[in-house]
Formats: sequence, C-alpha cells, structure tokens
Amino acid sequence: KKQKPYLMNYLLDGECQISNNLAERSIRPFVVGRKAWNFYASPKGAESSSIAYSIIETAKANNLNVFKYLTYLFKELPNTPFKEESDLLEDYLPWSPEIQANCK
Repeated sequence: KKQKPYLMNYLLDGECQISNNLAERSIRPFVVGRKAWNFYASPKGAESSSIAYSIIETAKANNLNVFKYLTYLFKELPNTPFKEESDLLEDYLPWSPEIQANCK
C-alpha cells in the first residue's frame, strides 16, 4: 500500500515505459566488454573507456549518427571555453537542437 502513490504517478505519464528493456539493450555492449576491462592498465584508462561508452550510447539513444557526433565534438570542443563558461557545454549535448540538426 505504501508504494501505490508512486505507481499512480507512473500512470500519469503515457510515455513511461513499463519495462527497462530499452535500457538493458543500450548497456549490453558495456556489459559484454566488462570482463576485458578488468585488465586495463590503470583506473584512468577504465574511466576514459566508460566516458566514451556513455557518450556513444547517449548519442545512439538520441538517434544521432555516432560518427558525425564524435567528429563534431572533436572539431568543436577544443575551441570552446567551457571550463570558464560551463553553460556552453549544454550546446553540445545530444538533445540540443544544433546537435540534432548537424548530427542526424
């Protein structure tokens, strides 16, 4: 009975998925490679790999052409002063309108 309000909240949004199959499928490449990652030479290498997987899978989830998106990031980010102005980073996230227009 304590969980009923949370379940009812789920029913308010028709776009909510009833299962997590989509999430499970999107992390499958990550899980398959997990055993190999035990042999990374350093924690920094493992962290870098996880960041790359996160960027790639987020691009896929937003229906982007991953190659175009990565190419765009590699061209644009080095010239962007996002360390001084962190709000600029929002423009490079996969769901931003400019990214959606340039990387489909």
